Amino acid sequence: MAQDTARQTPFAPATPARVLLPLILPALVVGVLASLLLLLVSGAAEQLQHVLWRNLPDALGVGRYSVLWMLVMLTATGVLVGLVVWKAPGHAGPDPATMGLEARVLPPAVLPGLLVATALMLAGGPSLGPENPVITVNVGLAFWLGGRLLPRLPGALWPALAESATIGALFGTPVAAALLISEALARRQTQGALWDNVFAPLVAAAAGSMTTTLVAHPTFDLHLPAFGRPGWGDLTASLVIASAGAALGMCAVRAFPYVHGAFGRLGHPMLALPAGGLVLGLLGALGGHLTLFKGLDEIGELAADPEGWSAGQFATMTVVKLTAMLVAASCGFRGGRIFPSVFVGVALGLAAHALVPGVHPAVGVATGVLGVLLAVTRQGWVSLFTAAVLVASPAIIALLCIASLPAWLLVTGRPQMQLRDDGTAVR
Repeated sequence: MAQDTARQTPFAPATPARVLLPLILPALVVGVLASLLLLLVSGAAEQLQHVLWRNLPDALGVGRYSVLWMLVMLTATGVLVGLVVWKAPGHAGPDPATMGLEARVLPPAVLPGLLVATALMLAGGPSLGPENPVITVNVGLAFWLGGRLLPRLPGALWPALAESATIGALFGTPVAAALLISEALARRQTQGALWDNVFAPLVAAAAGSMTTTLVAHPTFDLHLPAFGRPGWGDLTASLVIASAGAALGMCAVRAFPYVHGAFGRLGHPMLALPAGGLVLGLLGALGGHLTLFKGLDEIGELAADPEGWSAGQFATMTVVKLTAMLVAASCGFRGGRIFPSVFVGVALGLAAHALVPGVHPAVGVATGVLGVLLAVTRQGWVSLFTAAVLVASPAIIALLCIASLPAWLLVTGRPQMQLRDDGTAVR
């Protein structure tokens, strides 16, 4: 009977090599260009950040991260981004609360305003990352240019290449892109062999990651104390912390439509964004300067001294950063939620270590990041991958796989941190 069933099961036809080979060069070009655009935006934002948060306050004789300067800078960032959203063609893209990693194809005229709004946000201090808007810009450019230069290739190819290339560039490795692609293909129930479907996007992701690696030399390893063979205590800690991270992340997810609606009632970007900036300044004053910005550089500072803060201080930074991400995503700042979520998970894991010294810092950080990302992104593979690369210990992978199971049960089937155009949460 089993043999009969096996004979009746259809196999997906393999794609001939002659069909895949012409995709290599376009994928390589998209990968390199997507990475260079990401590096350009990030580099420009970093230079502007130095001017706004170092040179200017020093020239004025104001503390770089004083309460006054944080309030002024975050509110001013809201005003500037509000002007771009108000006046730029296409209003710097759709409401970012409705956007995920799978970007929409926007008209070329909208993309410059989105880039400017993103760079201002990254430099000014709101707690969002560059991933969503940069993916959107790369998708729009790839679709527009690819359709004109190579009209014979399918139009759906270009967004897939651009998304994969940007994700590869963001993480400095094509693995994250491959995992994300496979998850997306599973949701769409795409026909054909898996590796035939991911071939061209994986080429683009590899080109994007190699370009970033050669130019910028990024690293996600936090250089935490080495983690050896896991024990029963590590297993218990991983289950508890990952579940706590997922539950904490779901608090922000549940609040998202209500906070977004509150800012939406202000009715204009020149009201909502400055108001959001003011709230972010107050949150920065409460949580300290480490809770500002996208969070990638700041987690390195936290991890460099796991004993440098008390459990209460780590817990405060965890809650403040999560709230800041919620506010920034709700009021209209253009940005993504992966990198600030990583900060929340790192701070949560270090709070667990400070509260219970028996919790290894690597276990706390990796499982904290896993739980928060599962709640905020609902991307299982990317959450596992991101948590694993922060620790760079093969022994942590088994713990992460086990800890992901109860955390996933807490988040699956529930609202996501993404809204429909009518303001209701996506499920």
